[in-house]
Amino acid sequence: MSEETHKKIHDEKHLDKLTVKELRDIAAEFPHERAIHDMKKEELIAFIKAAKGIKDEAPLKKKKHVAKIKMSKPELKAKIRALKGLRRQALESSETEKAVLLRYQISRLKKISRRVVAG
Repeated sequence: MSEETHKKIHDEKHLDKLTVKELRDIAAEFPHERAIHDMKKEELIAFIKAAKGIKDEAPLKKKKHVAKIKMSKPELKAKIRALKGLRRQALESSETEKAVLLRYQISRLKKISRRVVAG
Protein backbone atom coordinates (compact mmCIF):
# COMPACT_ATOMS: atom_id res chain seq x y z
CA MET A 1 0.00 0.00 0.00
CA SER A 2 1.42 3.36 -0.94
CA GLU A 3 2.11 6.00 1.69
CA GLU A 4 -0.46 8.38 0.17
CA THR A 5 -3.23 5.76 0.27
CA HIS A 6 -2.31 4.85 3.84
CA LYS A 7 -2.39 8.52 4.85
CA LYS A 8 -5.82 9.01 3.22
CA ILE A 9 -7.28 6.05 5.12
CA HIS A 10 -5.65 7.34 8.29
CA ASP A 11 -7.20 10.78 7.79
CA GLU A 12 -10.69 9.45 7.18
CA LYS A 13 -10.84 7.13 10.17
CA HIS A 14 -8.73 8.92 12.74
CA LEU A 15 -9.35 12.64 12.32
CA ASP A 16 -10.53 12.89 15.90
CA LYS A 17 -7.19 11.53 17.15
CA LEU A 18 -5.13 14.23 15.41
CA THR A 19 -4.09 17.43 17.14
CA VAL A 20 -5.61 20.79 16.27
CA LYS A 21 -2.35 21.85 14.63
CA GLU A 22 -2.35 18.77 12.36
CA LEU A 23 -6.02 19.34 11.52
CA ARG A 24 -5.28 22.96 10.59
CA ASP A 25 -2.50 21.81 8.25
CA ILE A 26 -4.88 19.40 6.54
CA ALA A 27 -7.68 21.99 6.37
CA ALA A 28 -5.31 24.54 4.80
CA GLU A 29 -5.13 22.34 1.69
CA PHE A 30 -8.81 22.98 0.92
CA PRO A 31 -10.40 26.28 -0.20
CA HIS A 32 -12.19 27.91 2.71
CA GLU A 33 -14.22 31.03 3.44
CA ARG A 34 -13.78 31.12 7.18
CA ALA A 35 -10.45 31.46 8.99
CA ILE A 36 -9.15 28.02 9.89
CA HIS A 37 -7.24 29.25 12.92
CA ASP A 38 -10.48 30.41 14.55
CA MET A 39 -12.09 26.96 14.32
CA LYS A 40 -12.28 24.53 17.18
CA LYS A 41 -11.30 20.88 16.82
CA GLU A 42 -14.85 19.64 16.18
CA GLU A 43 -15.39 22.36 13.57
CA LEU A 44 -12.12 21.48 11.84
CA ILE A 45 -13.04 17.80 11.69
CA ALA A 46 -16.47 18.66 10.26
CA PHE A 47 -14.88 21.02 7.70
CA ILE A 48 -12.32 18.42 6.56
CA LYS A 49 -14.96 15.71 6.29
CA ALA A 50 -17.22 18.02 4.27
CA ALA A 51 -14.33 19.04 1.99
CA LYS A 52 -13.31 15.42 1.39
CA GLY A 53 -16.91 14.27 0.98
CA ILE A 54 -16.74 11.89 3.91
CA LYS A 55 -20.15 11.07 5.32
CA ASP A 56 -20.18 11.48 9.06
CA GLU A 57 -21.27 8.22 10.60
CA ALA A 58 -23.19 8.46 13.82
CA PRO A 59 -21.06 7.07 16.66
CA LEU A 60 -22.34 3.84 18.09
CA LYS A 61 -23.74 4.32 21.54
CA LYS A 62 -22.81 1.64 23.97
CA LYS A 63 -25.78 0.17 25.71
CA LYS A 64 -25.46 0.31 29.42
CA HIS A 65 -26.42 -2.93 31.06
CA VAL A 66 -29.17 -2.24 33.53
CA ALA A 67 -29.79 -5.12 35.85
CA LYS A 68 -33.24 -5.57 37.26
CA ILE A 69 -33.11 -5.17 41.00
CA LYS A 70 -35.25 -7.76 42.69
CA MET A 71 -34.51 -6.94 46.32
CA SER A 72 -35.38 -3.92 48.39
CA LYS A 73 -32.79 -1.92 50.30
CA PRO A 74 -33.42 -3.61 53.70
CA GLU A 75 -33.17 -7.06 52.10
CA LEU A 76 -29.89 -6.09 50.43
CA LYS A 77 -28.47 -4.74 53.69
CA ALA A 78 -29.45 -7.96 55.51
CA LYS A 79 -27.79 -10.07 52.81
CA ILE A 80 -24.62 -7.93 53.04
CA ARG A 81 -24.50 -8.35 56.81
CA ALA A 82 -24.89 -12.13 56.45
CA LEU A 83 -22.10 -12.30 53.87
CA LYS A 84 -19.84 -10.18 56.08
CA GLY A 85 -20.36 -12.69 58.88
CA LEU A 86 -19.48 -15.58 56.55
CA ARG A 87 -16.40 -13.69 55.34
CA ARG A 88 -15.25 -13.06 58.91
CA GLN A 89 -15.58 -16.80 59.64
CA ALA A 90 -13.67 -17.67 56.45
CA LEU A 91 -10.83 -15.33 57.44
CA GLU A 92 -10.65 -16.81 60.95
CA SER A 93 -10.44 -20.34 59.53
CA SER A 94 -7.77 -19.27 56.97
CA GLU A 95 -9.96 -19.86 53.92
CA THR A 96 -8.63 -16.91 51.94
CA GLU A 97 -10.10 -17.93 48.56
CA LYS A 98 -13.58 -18.15 50.03
CA ALA A 99 -13.06 -14.81 51.80
CA VAL A 100 -12.06 -13.14 48.53
CA LEU A 101 -15.13 -14.48 46.74
CA LEU A 102 -17.35 -13.28 49.56
CA ARG A 103 -15.71 -9.86 49.39
CA TYR A 104 -16.58 -9.63 45.68
CA GLN A 105 -20.18 -10.61 46.41
CA ILE A 106 -20.43 -7.99 49.15
CA SER A 107 -18.99 -5.35 46.84
CA ARG A 108 -21.48 -6.24 44.10
CA LEU A 109 -24.40 -6.07 46.52
CA LYS A 110 -23.23 -2.67 47.79
CA LYS A 111 -23.21 -1.35 44.22
CA ILE A 112 -26.72 -2.69 43.68
CA SER A 113 -27.91 -1.10 46.93
CA ARG A 114 -26.56 2.27 45.76
CA ARG A 115 -28.54 1.89 42.53
CA VAL A 116 -31.68 1.08 44.52
CA VAL A 117 -31.28 4.26 46.59
CA ALA A 118 -30.51 6.41 43.51
CA GLY A 119 -33.26 5.07 41.30
